[in-house]
Amino acid sequence: MTAQMAIFLVLAAVAIAGAINLILQRHPIHSALSLVVVMAALAGLYLLLDAEFVAAIQIIVYAGAIMVLFIFVIMLLNAGVEERTNMSHIASYAGIPLAALLLLELAYRVARASAPLVAQPTPEGATRQLSLLLFRNFAFPFELTSILILIGMVGALVLAKRDE
Repeated sequence: MTAQMAIFLVLAAVAIAGAINLILQRHPIHSALSLVVVMAALAGLYLLLDAEFVAAIQIIVYAGAIMVLFIFVIMLLNAGVEERTNMSHIASYAGIPLAALLLLELAYRVARASAPLVAQPTPEGATRQLSLLLFRNFAFPFELTSILILIGMVGALVLAKRDE
Protein backbone atom coordinates (compact mmCIF):
# COMPACT_ATOMS: atom_id res chain seq x y z
CA MET A 1 0.00 0.00 0.00
CA THR A 2 1.36 3.38 -0.99
CA ALA A 3 1.49 6.40 1.28
CA GLN A 4 -1.11 8.16 -0.89
CA MET A 5 -3.52 5.24 -0.46
CA ALA A 6 -2.99 5.21 3.31
CA ILE A 7 -3.67 8.95 3.53
CA PHE A 8 -6.76 8.50 1.37
CA LEU A 9 -8.10 5.75 3.64
CA VAL A 10 -7.48 7.83 6.77
CA LEU A 11 -9.16 10.93 5.29
CA ALA A 12 -12.08 8.87 4.00
CA ALA A 13 -12.55 7.28 7.43
CA VAL A 14 -12.46 10.71 9.09
CA ALA A 15 -15.03 12.05 6.61
CA ILE A 16 -17.35 9.09 7.15
CA ALA A 17 -16.97 9.24 10.95
CA GLY A 18 -17.68 12.97 10.89
CA ALA A 19 -20.77 12.46 8.73
CA ILE A 20 -22.11 9.75 11.03
CA ASN A 21 -21.39 11.95 14.06
CA LEU A 22 -23.18 14.82 12.31
CA ILE A 23 -26.35 12.76 12.06
CA LEU A 24 -26.20 11.23 15.52
CA GLN A 25 -25.51 14.40 17.52
CA ARG A 26 -28.39 15.85 19.52
CA HIS A 27 -27.00 19.35 19.90
CA PRO A 28 -26.95 21.47 16.71
CA ILE A 29 -23.61 23.13 17.53
CA HIS A 30 -21.94 19.73 17.82
CA SER A 31 -23.50 18.72 14.49
CA ALA A 32 -22.15 21.87 12.84
CA LEU A 33 -18.68 21.19 14.22
CA SER A 34 -18.87 17.62 12.89
CA LEU A 35 -19.66 19.12 9.50
CA VAL A 36 -16.47 21.20 9.76
CA VAL A 37 -14.52 17.95 10.28
CA VAL A 38 -16.14 16.49 7.15
CA MET A 39 -15.27 19.61 5.14
CA ALA A 40 -11.64 19.51 6.30
CA ALA A 41 -11.35 15.82 5.38
CA LEU A 42 -12.80 16.57 1.94
CA ALA A 43 -10.23 19.34 1.48
CA GLY A 44 -7.52 16.79 2.24
CA LEU A 45 -9.00 14.45 -0.37
CA TYR A 46 -8.97 17.28 -2.91
CA LEU A 47 -5.29 17.83 -2.15
CA LEU A 48 -4.63 14.17 -2.93
CA LEU A 49 -6.19 14.79 -6.35
CA ASP A 50 -3.83 17.74 -6.95
CA ALA A 51 -6.73 20.20 -6.82
CA GLU A 52 -5.14 22.80 -4.57
CA PHE A 53 -7.56 25.57 -5.52
CA VAL A 54 -10.62 23.47 -4.78
CA ALA A 55 -9.11 22.40 -1.44
CA ALA A 56 -8.43 26.01 -0.48
CA ILE A 57 -11.94 27.05 -1.47
CA GLN A 58 -13.33 24.11 0.51
CA ILE A 59 -11.59 25.37 3.65
CA ILE A 60 -12.13 29.10 3.13
CA VAL A 61 -15.70 29.10 1.86
CA TYR A 62 -17.35 26.02 3.30
CA ALA A 63 -15.45 25.20 6.48
CA GLY A 64 -14.93 28.89 7.18
CA ALA A 65 -17.64 31.24 6.00
CA ILE A 66 -20.63 28.94 5.58
CA MET A 67 -20.04 27.14 8.87
CA VAL A 68 -19.66 30.44 10.71
CA LEU A 69 -23.01 31.43 9.21
CA PHE A 70 -24.58 28.11 10.30
CA ILE A 71 -23.26 28.45 13.84
CA PHE A 72 -24.34 32.10 13.97
CA VAL A 73 -27.91 31.20 12.97
CA ILE A 74 -28.02 28.25 15.39
CA MET A 75 -26.91 30.47 18.25
CA LEU A 76 -29.23 33.27 17.17
CA LEU A 77 -32.22 30.93 17.13
CA ASN A 78 -31.11 29.60 20.52
CA ALA A 79 -31.57 26.02 19.36
CA GLY A 80 -31.23 23.59 22.23
CA VAL A 81 -30.86 19.86 22.41
CA GLU A 82 -33.31 18.15 20.09
CA GLU A 83 -35.86 15.74 21.40
CA ARG A 84 -35.71 12.20 20.09
CA THR A 85 -38.93 10.62 18.93
CA ASN A 86 -39.77 7.13 17.80
CA MET A 87 -39.14 6.39 14.15
CA SER A 88 -42.20 6.88 11.95
CA HIS A 89 -43.80 3.82 10.42
CA ILE A 90 -43.01 5.00 6.89
CA ALA A 91 -39.31 5.34 7.76
CA SER A 92 -39.12 1.95 9.42
CA TYR A 93 -40.98 0.04 6.69
CA ALA A 94 -39.65 1.84 3.62
CA GLY A 95 -36.59 3.87 4.60
CA ILE A 96 -34.45 1.24 6.32
CA PRO A 97 -34.83 -1.42 3.59
CA LEU A 98 -34.20 1.19 0.88
CA ALA A 99 -31.07 2.39 2.69
CA ALA A 100 -29.83 -1.20 2.98
CA LEU A 101 -30.55 -1.77 -0.72
CA LEU A 102 -28.66 1.41 -1.63
CA LEU A 103 -25.69 0.34 0.48
CA LEU A 104 -25.63 -3.11 -1.17
CA GLU A 105 -25.85 -1.55 -4.64
CA LEU A 106 -23.01 0.82 -3.83
CA ALA A 107 -20.85 -2.03 -2.51
CA TYR A 108 -21.61 -4.09 -5.64
CA ARG A 109 -20.66 -1.20 -7.96
CA VAL A 110 -17.41 -0.54 -6.09
CA ALA A 111 -16.48 -4.23 -6.14
CA ARG A 112 -17.20 -4.47 -9.89
CA ALA A 113 -15.15 -1.43 -10.84
CA SER A 114 -12.68 -2.65 -13.44
CA ALA A 115 -10.13 0.16 -13.57
CA PRO A 116 -8.91 2.12 -10.57
CA LEU A 117 -9.51 5.85 -10.73
CA VAL A 118 -6.28 7.76 -11.16
CA ALA A 119 -6.10 11.52 -10.81
CA GLN A 120 -4.86 13.33 -13.89
CA PRO A 121 -2.07 15.79 -13.12
CA THR A 122 -3.10 19.41 -13.47
CA PRO A 123 -1.10 21.68 -15.73
CA GLU A 124 1.18 24.17 -14.04
CA GLY A 125 -0.52 27.47 -13.37
CA ALA A 126 -4.06 26.08 -13.53
CA THR A 127 -4.94 27.67 -10.20
CA ARG A 128 -3.53 31.00 -11.36
CA GLN A 129 -5.49 30.85 -14.61
CA LEU A 130 -8.68 30.00 -12.74
CA SER A 131 -8.19 32.86 -10.27
CA LEU A 132 -7.52 35.34 -13.08
CA LEU A 133 -10.68 34.19 -14.84
CA LEU A 134 -12.70 34.44 -11.64
CA PHE A 135 -11.50 37.89 -10.59
CA ARG A 136 -11.30 39.48 -14.05
CA ASN A 137 -14.14 38.07 -16.14
CA PHE A 138 -16.51 37.04 -13.36
CA ALA A 139 -15.83 39.67 -10.70
CA PHE A 140 -19.41 41.01 -10.77
CA PRO A 141 -21.13 37.63 -10.19
CA PHE A 142 -18.55 36.88 -7.48
CA GLU A 143 -19.39 40.12 -5.63
CA LEU A 144 -23.11 39.65 -6.26
CA THR A 145 -22.93 36.29 -4.50
CA SER A 146 -21.42 37.92 -1.42
CA ILE A 147 -24.22 40.51 -1.39
CA LEU A 148 -26.83 37.75 -1.65
CA ILE A 149 -25.23 35.93 1.31
CA LEU A 150 -25.33 39.20 3.29
CA ILE A 151 -29.02 39.64 2.43
CA GLY A 152 -29.68 36.08 3.62
CA MET A 153 -27.93 36.84 6.93
CA VAL A 154 -29.99 39.99 7.45
CA GLY A 155 -33.14 38.04 6.61
CA ALA A 156 -32.24 35.41 9.20
CA LEU A 157 -31.73 38.16 11.78
CA VAL A 158 -35.11 39.70 11.01
CA LEU A 159 -36.90 36.34 11.18
CA ALA A 160 -35.16 35.33 14.39
CA LYS A 161 -35.72 38.62 16.19
CA ARG A 162 -37.88 38.13 19.22
CA ASP A 163 -41.01 40.22 19.73
CA GLU A 164 -40.60 42.62 22.59
